[in-house]
Formats: sequence, C-alpha cells, structure tokens
Amino acid sequence: MHEKEMVNDALSAVKSEMTFYSNAIAECSNQKLRSTIQQIRNSCETSQYELFQLASSKGYYKPAAQASDTEIQQVKSQAQ
Repeated sequence: MHEKEMVNDALSAVKSEMTFYSNAIAECSNQKLRSTIQQIRNSCETSQYELFQLASSKGYYKPAAQASDTEIQQVKSQAQ
C-alpha cells in the first residue's frame, strides 16, 4: 500500500471514529462518562486535523472549493 492510500485510509477511519464518539456523547446520560468521551473525541479531532494537514501538504487530499457568501447565506436560510 502506498503512502497516499495509507494517509487517506487513516483519515477515513478517524472521521468514522469522530462520528461514533459524537453519537455516543449524544446518547450518554452519565456526565463523567460523557466528559471522558468528549475528551477522546477532541483528541481524535486533533489527530484528524494533523492528518488532513499532512495529506493536504503532500497533495493527497484536495478539499472542496470555498463557498461564496451567497452560498453560505442560502445554507443559513435553509437551516433556519
């Protein structure tokens, strides 16, 4: 497996983990456990961003184009 595939695979896995942790937090009624899962999720988010920076710097990952102000306003209007 090449480095590009490994980095993209790791990014995908971390994104899945973040989804799992967010769902667990939303369902957790024990405040101490909820706080612990939030800390784990925060660490996971930091790792994801570091992987993103690595992938982006090596040209392995190309983020979507920036949204225009008009597009942002349209999404805001739809979400309200």
